[in-house]
Amino acid sequence: MAQNSAAKRGVLFDVDGTLVDSNYLHAVAWWQAFRRMDHDVPMSAVHRAIGMGGDKLVEHLLGEDRNTDEDEKLDETHGAIFSTWWPSLRSFNGARELLLACADQDLTVVLASSATEPELKVLRGVIDADSAIAAATSSSDAEESKPAPNILQAALDTSGLTAEDTIFVGDSVWDVKAAADLEIPTIGLLCGGTSEAELRDAGAKEIFEDPRDLLDNLHTSELGKLISRD
Repeated sequence: MAQNSAAKRGVLFDVDGTLVDSNYLHAVAWWQAFRRMDHDVPMSAVHRAIGMGGDKLVEHLLGEDRNTDEDEKLDETHGAIFSTWWPSLRSFNGARELLLACADQDLTVVLASSATEPELKVLRGVIDADSAIAAATSSSDAEESKPAPNILQAALDTSGLTAEDTIFVGDSVWDVKAAADLEIPTIGLLCGGTSEAELRDAGAKEIFEDPRDLLDNLHTSELGKLISRD
């Protein structure tokens, strides 16, 4: 029991749609990128794929028989369009305070993002909680993107955490599936636009509206149990 008590404990946070209100801007950016390459993909289908890495998203929406020579251009076009909205990005209510509260409770706070490094720098500036963040991942840290678990494994490795002493906070079914592969429990947030039913069906252990809701219920949540676990 003494060894358990001394174990390093942490929380991994997805960023887009979980801490920053950016999912719908990503959806529009992808939709426009597809249109520019003459692919008419419904916006609703794009939104449901948000949370996947760009490579997985393109394959998911266009299929395996697509012209894969377009993949890199689609990803670059999405990134260019999305970057025009960087000045408009806002964090969700309570995002900064949630990260600070977790760090104050001796949880190692890690951003498990598959954003590019320039995007991640912008997102961290929007959240404004760098003093609480012990580590962060970007797309360059994993060969495969979500729903593959590579980004989460990279987050564990870079922070010295283990899956059994960690909880993941995300907003998409792809987040939940990635964490499940590593047996990391997931807290789902609804602020990214995915329904409670979908998150629960994917395996989320509990659901909150947004970062503020999780913060207000921190000590009775799965994070609270991790904090107080002997």
